[in-house]
Amino acid sequence: MSESSASNSVRLPRAVGLLGSGVIGAGWAARFILNGVDVRLYSRSSGAAERVQKKLANARRAFKRLTEMPLPVEGSLSIVNSVADTVHGVDLVQENVPERVEIKQPLLAEVCQAAAPETLICSSTSSILPSLLQAKMRRPERLLVAHPFQPVYLVPLVELCAGQRTAPEMLQRAAEIYRAIGMHPLVVRKEIEGFIANRIQTAAWREALWLVQDNVATVQEIDDAVRYSFGLRRPVLGPIMTYFVGSGEASIRAFLSKWLRWSGNNMSKLTDVPEYTDAFLDKLTEQSDALALAESMMMSEYQEMLDDGIVGVLGGLRAEKIGAGETLARWEQSLRNRVPVSSSTAANSKEA
Repeated sequence: MSESSASNSVRLPRAVGLLGSGVIGAGWAARFILNGVDVRLYSRSSGAAERVQKKLANARRAFKRLTEMPLPVEGSLSIVNSVADTVHGVDLVQENVPERVEIKQPLLAEVCQAAAPETLICSSTSSILPSLLQAKMRRPERLLVAHPFQPVYLVPLVELCAGQRTAPEMLQRAAEIYRAIGMHPLVVRKEIEGFIANRIQTAAWREALWLVQDNVATVQEIDDAVRYSFGLRRPVLGPIMTYFVGSGEASIRAFLSKWLRWSGNNMSKLTDVPEYTDAFLDKLTEQSDALALAESMMMSEYQEMLDDGIVGVLGGLRAEKIGAGETLARWEQSLRNRVPVSSSTAANSKEA
């Protein structure tokens, strides 16, 4: 592929503006910077630069294990002092402030007022409807939700959800940007609180809390039950097709008919959530702390273990060209295309 055709296939933004430097904001910064995109970051909390640098260090370590492809020259990180400075000269603004409408609404309205008319504006909200976020914006057609997952620099899914006044072409623009930085954009067909992935994982989370509350299982036993069983299948087929394939039935209709006969009404307590009493919170805390103590693990070590595990899963899926492994392979191909053909490094990588 020629350099010109390669550059046309990768729609990297010139620069992005990030609002908020928490776990998600810092994770976005790491993913963009390591893909060669300049980042302008505005955060009202102290220590923003340190948080991003720490997340960058984690991401660099993970990327070294994830791919042998040469990464582009890192983008720059600029800590700025206002919303206006954040949105100046950027193609995309990614909002990552706390999950409260009263904070996000006025901030996004200010972003819309200050940004150039063509600037795409995305919110990392995990639950708030985009139409609600658009309510105070003068040009709401360029706002949509782009919901990532932790750690943002490794997990490829980003859920895209348009509001009632979002222009359809904005979804396409956003998808091109996120694909260019190695992600898998999934368009949510209609507005719904929590979108898709969070609603599924929250159901499992509620069930896990009940098992602890009712003294059926401990925190460690629940985590082991998942990671030693169906957790291994999810990266390959996902929940619905995993059940169908494992059933041995010839059709999903036959499987569901069988499922409805034996699943019963006592398999779940999903309509309720345990009350977060002090006693229940103490139980969860004691079990989690005991697990960390028994494993002699600090939180930073758990993060490294999580990163390493995800890298291993992605590497295995890449070898089989399955699911998120295809996303990783596509991103590596885009990295290969961005290296000049005359580069010996690129040539060696192609031979490998």
